Amino acid sequence: MELSVRAMESGSSEGGTVVMSAVTKRFGSFAALKGIGLSVDRGEKIVICGPSGSGKSTLIRCINRIEKHDGGSIVVEGCLLDHRLTNIDKVRREVGMVFQSFNLFPHMTVLANCMLAPMLVRGLKAAEAEEVAISYLRRVRIADQAAKYPSQLSGGQQQRVAIARAMCMKPKIMLLDEPTSALDPEMVKEVLNTMIELAGDGMTMICVTHEMGFARQVADRVIFMDEGTIVEEGTPEQFFRQPKTQRARDFLSQVLH
Repeated sequence: MELSVRAMESGSSEGGTVVMSAVTKRFGSFAALKGIGLSVDRGEKIVICGPSGSGKSTLIRCINRIEKHDGGSIVVEGCLLDHRLTNIDKVRREVGMVFQSFNLFPHMTVLANCMLAPMLVRGLKAAEAEEVAISYLRRVRIADQAAKYPSQLSGGQQQRVAIARAMCMKPKIMLLDEPTSALDPEMVKEVLNTMIELAGDGMTMICVTHEMGFARQVADRVIFMDEGTIVEEGTPEQFFRQPKTQRARDFLSQVLH
Protein backbone atom coordinates (compact mmCIF):
# COMPACT_ATOMS: atom_id res chain seq x y z
CA MET A 1 0.00 0.00 0.00
CA GLU A 2 1.52 3.31 -1.08
CA LEU A 3 0.78 5.12 2.19
CA SER A 4 2.30 2.43 4.37
CA VAL A 5 5.38 2.10 2.18
CA ARG A 6 6.01 5.83 2.25
CA ALA A 7 5.88 5.92 6.05
CA MET A 8 7.79 2.68 6.57
CA GLU A 9 10.66 3.75 4.34
CA SER A 10 10.97 7.03 6.18
CA GLY A 11 11.66 5.53 9.61
CA SER A 12 12.24 9.04 10.99
CA SER A 13 10.62 12.46 11.19
CA GLU A 14 12.08 13.42 7.80
CA GLY A 15 9.00 12.02 6.05
CA GLY A 16 6.59 14.26 7.92
CA THR A 17 5.67 16.05 11.11
CA VAL A 18 4.00 12.80 12.26
CA VAL A 19 5.40 9.43 11.19
CA MET A 20 3.86 6.15 12.32
CA SER A 21 5.64 2.95 11.29
CA ALA A 22 4.16 -0.54 11.83
CA VAL A 23 2.15 0.71 14.82
CA THR A 24 0.13 -1.88 16.71
CA LYS A 25 -2.24 -1.55 19.66
CA ARG A 26 -4.16 -4.25 21.50
CA PHE A 27 -6.88 -4.15 24.13
CA GLY A 28 -6.61 -7.61 25.60
CA SER A 29 -7.18 -10.07 22.76
CA PHE A 30 -8.60 -7.35 20.47
CA ALA A 31 -6.20 -5.83 17.93
CA ALA A 32 -7.28 -2.21 17.55
CA LEU A 33 -4.36 -1.22 15.27
CA LYS A 34 -2.60 -3.69 12.98
CA GLY A 35 0.71 -2.38 11.64
CA ILE A 36 -0.33 1.19 10.84
CA GLY A 37 1.98 3.16 8.57
CA LEU A 38 1.16 6.85 8.20
CA SER A 39 3.18 9.95 7.36
CA VAL A 40 1.62 13.40 7.78
CA ASP A 41 3.37 16.43 6.32
CA ARG A 42 3.58 19.77 8.08
CA GLY A 43 0.48 21.84 7.35
CA GLU A 44 -1.43 18.86 5.92
CA LYS A 45 -5.12 18.40 6.74
CA ILE A 46 -5.97 14.72 7.22
CA VAL A 47 -9.49 13.39 7.73
CA ILE A 48 -9.77 9.84 9.06
CA CYS A 49 -13.07 8.07 8.48
CA GLY A 50 -14.44 4.57 8.71
CA PRO A 51 -17.01 2.47 10.56
CA SER A 52 -17.25 2.37 14.35
CA GLY A 53 -14.56 0.18 15.90
CA SER A 54 -12.17 0.55 12.97
CA GLY A 55 -9.37 2.07 15.10
CA LYS A 56 -9.72 5.74 14.09
CA SER A 57 -9.82 7.25 17.57
CA THR A 58 -7.20 4.83 18.88
CA LEU A 59 -4.84 5.94 16.11
CA ILE A 60 -4.96 9.63 16.96
CA ARG A 61 -4.95 8.97 20.72
CA CYS A 62 -1.65 7.13 20.23
CA ILE A 63 -0.11 10.25 18.62
CA ASN A 64 -0.05 12.09 21.96
CA ARG A 65 0.27 8.97 24.14
CA ILE A 66 -3.25 9.05 25.58
CA GLU A 67 -3.10 5.44 24.44
CA LYS A 68 0.23 3.62 24.61
CA HIS A 69 1.03 1.75 21.41
CA ASP A 70 2.31 -1.80 21.78
CA GLY A 71 4.57 -2.08 18.75
CA GLY A 72 6.14 -0.04 15.96
CA SER A 73 7.28 3.56 16.26
CA ILE A 74 5.71 7.01 16.37
CA VAL A 75 7.78 10.14 15.73
CA VAL A 76 6.16 13.55 16.30
CA GLU A 77 8.02 16.73 15.36
CA GLY A 78 11.28 14.78 15.39
CA CYS A 79 10.68 13.29 18.84
CA LEU A 80 10.36 9.52 19.28
CA LEU A 81 7.27 8.83 21.35
CA ASP A 82 8.29 6.12 23.79
CA HIS A 83 8.10 5.39 27.53
CA ARG A 84 10.31 8.35 28.48
CA LEU A 85 8.27 11.03 30.25
CA THR A 86 10.48 13.80 28.86
CA ASN A 87 9.60 12.74 25.31
CA ILE A 88 5.89 12.38 26.12
CA ASP A 89 5.82 15.86 27.67
CA LYS A 90 7.71 17.32 24.70
CA VAL A 91 5.21 15.86 22.24
CA ARG A 92 2.18 16.95 24.25
CA ARG A 93 3.41 20.54 24.33
CA GLU A 94 3.21 20.60 20.53
CA VAL A 95 0.00 18.58 20.05
CA GLY A 96 -3.45 19.97 20.83
CA MET A 97 -6.41 17.63 21.28
CA VAL A 98 -10.15 18.21 21.04
CA PHE A 99 -12.37 15.41 22.32
CA GLN A 100 -15.96 14.55 21.44
CA SER A 101 -17.01 15.03 25.09
CA PHE A 102 -15.48 18.54 25.50
CA ASN A 103 -13.55 17.64 28.74
CA LEU A 104 -13.75 21.17 30.13
CA PHE A 105 -13.15 21.65 33.86
CA PRO A 106 -16.67 22.24 35.23
CA HIS A 107 -15.52 24.21 38.29
CA MET A 108 -13.61 26.76 36.18
CA THR A 109 -14.92 29.58 34.04
CA VAL A 110 -14.43 29.51 30.27
CA LEU A 111 -11.56 31.99 30.63
CA ALA A 112 -9.87 30.00 33.41
CA ASN A 113 -10.16 26.78 31.38
CA CYS A 114 -8.26 28.47 28.55
CA MET A 115 -5.63 30.11 30.76
CA LEU A 116 -4.65 27.04 32.78
CA ALA A 117 -2.36 25.10 30.43
CA PRO A 118 -0.45 28.13 29.06
CA MET A 119 0.37 29.11 32.65
CA LEU A 120 1.27 25.63 33.90
CA VAL A 121 3.02 24.27 30.81
CA ARG A 122 4.26 27.32 28.90
CA GLY A 123 5.00 29.37 32.02
CA LEU A 124 2.95 32.41 30.96
CA LYS A 125 2.05 35.03 33.55
CA ALA A 126 -1.65 35.42 34.30
CA ALA A 127 -2.00 38.66 32.32
CA GLU A 128 -0.32 37.19 29.24
CA ALA A 129 -2.31 33.95 29.48
CA GLU A 130 -5.53 35.95 29.72
CA GLU A 131 -4.61 37.95 26.62
CA VAL A 132 -3.92 34.76 24.67
CA ALA A 133 -7.14 33.15 25.94
CA ILE A 134 -9.31 36.10 25.00
CA SER A 135 -7.75 36.27 21.54
CA TYR A 136 -8.64 32.63 20.80
CA LEU A 137 -12.08 32.90 22.36
CA ARG A 138 -12.66 35.77 19.96
CA ARG A 139 -11.45 33.56 17.11
CA VAL A 140 -14.17 31.02 17.88
CA ARG A 141 -16.69 33.82 18.48
CA ILE A 142 -17.40 33.08 22.10
CA ALA A 143 -15.40 35.71 24.03
CA ASP A 144 -18.65 37.12 25.40
CA GLN A 145 -19.08 33.89 27.40
CA ALA A 146 -15.66 34.07 29.08
CA ALA A 147 -17.01 34.55 32.62
CA LYS A 148 -19.50 31.67 32.42
CA TYR A 149 -19.05 28.08 33.51
CA PRO A 150 -19.28 25.16 31.06
CA SER A 151 -22.67 24.06 32.43
CA GLN A 152 -24.10 27.43 31.40
CA LEU A 153 -23.20 26.86 27.74
CA SER A 154 -24.75 24.82 24.94
CA GLY A 155 -22.91 21.79 23.61
CA GLY A 156 -21.79 23.69 20.53
CA GLN A 157 -20.48 26.54 22.66
CA GLN A 158 -18.61 24.14 24.94
CA GLN A 159 -16.94 22.49 21.95
CA ARG A 160 -15.85 25.88 20.60
CA VAL A 161 -14.36 26.64 24.03
CA ALA A 162 -12.56 23.28 23.91
CA ILE A 163 -11.10 24.23 20.52
CA ALA A 164 -10.02 27.64 21.84
CA ARG A 165 -8.45 26.00 24.89
CA ALA A 166 -6.38 23.69 22.69
CA MET A 167 -5.34 26.62 20.49
CA CYS A 168 -4.15 28.63 23.51
CA MET A 169 -1.15 26.30 23.72
CA LYS A 170 -0.29 27.31 20.14
CA PRO A 171 0.27 23.70 19.11
CA LYS A 172 1.95 22.69 15.87
CA ILE A 173 -0.48 19.79 15.41
CA MET A 174 -4.19 19.62 16.21
CA LEU A 175 -5.96 16.31 16.79
CA LEU A 176 -9.76 16.27 16.70
CA ASP A 177 -11.56 13.10 17.80
CA GLU A 178 -15.11 13.17 16.37
CA PRO A 179 -15.62 16.73 17.69
CA THR A 180 -19.24 16.96 16.50
CA SER A 181 -20.53 13.47 17.39
CA ALA A 182 -21.88 14.49 20.82
CA LEU A 183 -23.69 17.55 19.49
CA ASP A 184 -27.30 18.09 18.55
CA PRO A 185 -27.66 18.50 14.76
CA GLU A 186 -28.31 22.24 14.96
CA MET A 187 -25.04 22.75 16.86
CA VAL A 188 -22.86 20.80 14.42
CA LYS A 189 -22.63 23.59 11.85
CA GLU A 190 -21.20 26.18 14.27
CA VAL A 191 -18.42 23.80 15.32
CA LEU A 192 -17.68 22.73 11.73
CA ASN A 193 -17.42 26.40 10.70
CA THR A 194 -14.89 26.94 13.50
CA MET A 195 -12.87 23.93 12.32
CA ILE A 196 -12.94 25.16 8.73
CA GLU A 197 -11.54 28.52 9.84
CA LEU A 198 -8.81 26.75 11.82
CA ALA A 199 -7.86 24.69 8.80
CA GLY A 200 -7.24 27.89 6.88
CA ASP A 201 -4.46 28.88 9.31
CA GLY A 202 -1.98 26.33 7.93
CA MET A 203 -1.87 24.20 11.07
CA THR A 204 -1.31 20.45 10.74
CA MET A 205 -4.68 18.87 11.46
CA ILE A 206 -5.73 15.24 11.90
CA CYS A 207 -9.46 14.88 12.35
CA VAL A 208 -11.58 11.78 12.95
CA THR A 209 -15.08 12.56 11.73
CA HIS A 210 -18.15 11.25 9.94
CA GLU A 211 -18.82 14.73 8.52
CA MET A 212 -18.07 14.01 4.89
CA GLY A 213 -18.89 17.56 3.81
CA PHE A 214 -16.09 18.78 6.08
CA ALA A 215 -13.75 16.18 4.55
CA ARG A 216 -14.60 17.35 1.02
CA GLN A 217 -14.06 21.00 1.88
CA VAL A 218 -10.98 20.89 4.12
CA ALA A 219 -8.98 17.67 3.72
CA ASP A 220 -5.80 17.37 1.70
CA ARG A 221 -6.08 13.62 2.17
CA VAL A 222 -8.78 11.24 3.35
CA ILE A 223 -7.74 8.09 5.21
CA PHE A 224 -10.27 5.25 5.28
CA MET A 225 -9.84 2.68 8.07
CA ASP A 226 -11.49 -0.65 8.77
CA GLU A 227 -10.68 -3.37 11.31
CA GLY A 228 -7.52 -1.68 12.56
CA THR A 229 -5.94 -1.10 9.15
CA ILE A 230 -5.70 1.69 6.60
CA VAL A 231 -7.72 0.32 3.72
CA GLU A 232 -7.12 3.19 1.32
CA GLU A 233 -6.22 6.86 1.11
CA GLY A 234 -6.47 9.63 -1.42
CA THR A 235 -7.49 13.19 -2.08
CA PRO A 236 -11.15 13.97 -1.38
CA GLU A 237 -11.73 14.06 -5.15
CA GLN A 238 -10.28 10.57 -5.56
CA PHE A 239 -11.87 9.05 -2.48
CA PHE A 240 -15.40 10.32 -2.99
CA ARG A 241 -15.56 9.97 -6.76
CA GLN A 242 -13.56 6.80 -7.35
CA PRO A 243 -12.94 4.78 -4.17
CA LYS A 244 -10.50 1.96 -4.88
CA THR A 245 -11.99 -0.76 -2.68
CA GLN A 246 -15.41 -2.32 -2.32
CA ARG A 247 -15.21 -1.76 1.44
CA ALA A 248 -14.86 2.00 0.93
CA ARG A 249 -17.68 2.00 -1.63
CA ASP A 250 -19.95 0.20 0.85
CA PHE A 251 -19.08 2.71 3.59
CA LEU A 252 -19.70 5.74 1.37
CA SER A 253 -23.05 4.34 0.22
CA GLN A 254 -24.15 4.43 3.86
CA VAL A 255 -22.84 7.87 4.88
CA LEU A 256 -23.47 9.90 1.72
CA HIS A 257 -27.02 11.01 1.08
